[in-house]
Amino acid sequence: MPSVELSKIVEKMNLINLTPDIDMNKRKVTHPDINRPALQLAGFFDHFDEERVQIIGYVEYTYLEVLESERKREMYKRLLESKIPCIVFSRNLQPDEELLELANHYEVPIFMTAKTTSSFMAEIIRWLNVQLAPRISIHGVLVDVYGEGLLIMGESGIGKSEAALELIKRGHRLVTDDVVEIRKVSDDTLIGTAPDITRHFIELRGIGIIDVKTLFGVESVKETQSIDLVIKLEDWNRDKEYDRLGLEEEYTEFLGNKIVCHSIPIRPGRNLAIIVESAAVNYRQKKMGYNAAQELYNRVQNNLAKKRGE
Repeated sequence: MPSVELSKIVEKMNLINLTPDIDMNKRKVTHPDINRPALQLAGFFDHFDEERVQIIGYVEYTYLEVLESERKREMYKRLLESKIPCIVFSRNLQPDEELLELANHYEVPIFMTAKTTSSFMAEIIRWLNVQLAPRISIHGVLVDVYGEGLLIMGESGIGKSEAALELIKRGHRLVTDDVVEIRKVSDDTLIGTAPDITRHFIELRGIGIIDVKTLFGVESVKETQSIDLVIKLEDWNRDKEYDRLGLEEEYTEFLGNKIVCHSIPIRPGRNLAIIVESAAVNYRQKKMGYNAAQELYNRVQNNLAKKRGE
């Protein structure tokens, strides 16, 4: 099951640690959703999901202020002994000493943020959804071409890295070479990233490893990119019928999401970078409502209709 370290959340969200004596090194969050424990502080613990990050906002804070001391301590105990990952106080609201004392006893970290409750919830949910999304690793190259994420696939040695290098020289950006980590962040969106160990590197047979960021500058690389189009490179086969119009889209599937896919035959003399670049522009044009293949089909049909009418 995917997980994210609590210390990474603290660093990313700029949280203030109010319980520094608690060791966070082995603590992980496995659930992307959060919980505002208003019902739990009122004593209702049925269907309570203790795996979620707990957020105390202004409403919960003011409710705690009117609770009797004995009742408040009882609710604190029940909440903390359920082994929740942590509690975050928004709006720089300061927890009372009793909660901090019990939190240290049960080893539940307490944090504070200056952000409003709504904005903090939106930010952490979005970030956790990306970090904890279902993921796979595949062999390929991911590049950003005119803002479209192109995943170039094919057999080893067919020319994926060379095509990516030419695209970089033409002003486009590399996300990852050789291994692409794909995360499903929604039913419509797949995000591709590079493994930490190979980030910004490209392998060129006969030359070796090159550092794209060092050679071409920081504008030539990108950390993450949505995957919008798949380009499959394959050896030219005279007996195979290749799509010459593009009226019908082909798709490939990753983690249940369908992505438009083009199979590009490779033979000497074909400029892969220009073909891939054109595929990106054509895909973008289709998203904007114009389909060149459909336009040609309509012209042919109109021409035939005119000839019949003569």
